[in-house]
Amino acid sequence: MAKPFDELRERLLRAGVAPRHVRRYLCELGDHLSDLKVDERNAGRCAADAEAAALIRLGRTDDLANAMIEQRQFRSWSNRAPWAIFSLGPLLMLAVAYYIAMFLLWSGWQIFLPGADTPFVRIDGFAIFYLGVGRLIYFGAPVFVGWIVFLIAARQRFNALWPIISTILVAFVGGAAQVRASRTAIPGGLGHIRMFFTLPSSGELLLDRLVGAVIVFSLGMVPYFIWRLRRVSLS
Repeated sequence: MAKPFDELRERLLRAGVAPRHVRRYLCELGDHLSDLKVDERNAGRCAADAEAAALIRLGRTDDLANAMIEQRQFRSWSNRAPWAIFSLGPLLMLAVAYYIAMFLLWSGWQIFLPGADTPFVRIDGFAIFYLGVGRLIYFGAPVFVGWIVFLIAARQRFNALWPIISTILVAFVGGAAQVRASRTAIPGGLGHIRMFFTLPSSGELLLDRLVGAVIVFSLGMVPYFIWRLRRVSLS
């Protein structure tokens, strides 16, 4: 995007305007500015004077920003209901990731270990890769969701409060999640697989959960720190 609109873009994003509307609006302004430059050049101005005159005719940054900010329909959902986007949204993404991981576990069990009572046994060959993908999704889901949350927050210029709360919530849920799979021990479970969430019953287990949550939270914060360093380097 042209440099004359950098400040305007930041103003709109910080005000809660959805990025897609910001892009469309700035593209329209860019086209209009190009037309104005052509008019000024045709009037006999040099390139620099034509651009300055075109910017004046286009309008002040405050006026251009307010024209979008005052229209609520252009606000992003994360601005309208941040409590939902940064709480229910991440939990829904985590649930979808866990569903995919459980499906890979169940299907790999049926394909590679059809006679085994549990899929949690020694495996070899392609089964290592197949079930390994499910394991990666299962253990990595809280971190991946945290990355998505911080990328959304950075893209829409949110401060760190909501994504931090969201990442803590995801880290807590991820730390409490457990999976059991057995044909004999879980005869009534969906595909003999049951996923449940437990609270720590001892101080040692609580410490393990807290350490795990801190690790997930720290890894989830990586995109935010990268974004902040990039912002500092560009400023």
